Amino acid sequence: MEFLTEPSIPVAIVEVLFGVVLLAKAADAFVEGAGNIAGSLRISPIVIGAILIGFGTSLPELLVSGLAATDGNVDLGVGNIVGSNVANLTLVLGAAALIVPVIATRSVLGREAPLSLLAVLLFAFFTMDGLARWEGIVLLCCLVVVLSWIMFAGREEVIESLSIGTERSLPVEILETVLGLVGTVAGAQVLVWGALAIAEAAEISGGLVGFTLVAVGTSLPELVTAIAAARKNETELILGNLLGSNVFNSLAVGGIIATIANGPIDDRALATYGVVGMVIVATMAWAFMVTRRRLHRIEATLLLTLWLGSVVLMAGEEGDFAAEALALVGRR
Repeated sequence: MEFLTEPSIPVAIVEVLFGVVLLAKAADAFVEGAGNIAGSLRISPIVIGAILIGFGTSLPELLVSGLAATDGNVDLGVGNIVGSNVANLTLVLGAAALIVPVIATRSVLGREAPLSLLAVLLFAFFTMDGLARWEGIVLLCCLVVVLSWIMFAGREEVIESLSIGTERSLPVEILETVLGLVGTVAGAQVLVWGALAIAEAAEISGGLVGFTLVAVGTSLPELVTAIAAARKNETELILGNLLGSNVFNSLAVGGIIATIANGPIDDRALATYGVVGMVIVATMAWAFMVTRRRLHRIEATLLLTLWLGSVVLMAGEEGDFAAEALALVGRR
């Protein structure tokens, strides 16, 4: 009867697969609709990517981390943010750069990139010794300032055309974008439910689950959206999406966690290795953008290697959970 009291592994696997399929379809519609809206309204794709796509695809992080904070599971919520920030600038950016060179434009280097780096550094500084309520308020106030700056500066960035053309009306494009966003978030949530069930059965700690399974699950909207944008050669949307997502994760989601469930972080590996790794990844990605201006397959391979290395490091601190997972499968 032990099997009946534990999460159903086959059902969890079906949830993961269904979530991936829904994400792939919905994110493609989301990118196309957002790009067409930018063209119709003559809005910079960077602004669309940083605010609409970047924040929209970060809703899974907000939902998962907010619920974890409400339940008092600070480690899971913080691990989700740290792992998502790392995955965005390694796994997601690396995967996109393998498909098409990702170009860092002047506006990205002058605004989105430094804003994203500063947001990550501030969140890391607050996180290493635990989270206090006043720190959450500071993070949320910084979010308001950042949003105001992006929206004000973006008013001067009017584009002549986008590579995505459409003859459909603006309301239809808005509907497609909204439906794509809803499908993307829903697909991510279903996938996270399945991943959490598998993690619970394998008895993995909250910090590692947040950094790996939950972070990758909640970052899948960014991953699938970035790949869809790369296929359409909308590289400005890719960077706007990822940098905007990291700003939102660090300031909005981090601020909500600190406000709701302030206190120490019990998982010391997360508060040290995880947070330091997040800072290193954010700094290195920023350095690539400044010095290289164009991310090719060499940089993509290095970023993907960094993500794999961070997971191995966190797993090593957790212990031999792989052996436990294999033993669990053997008992099945």
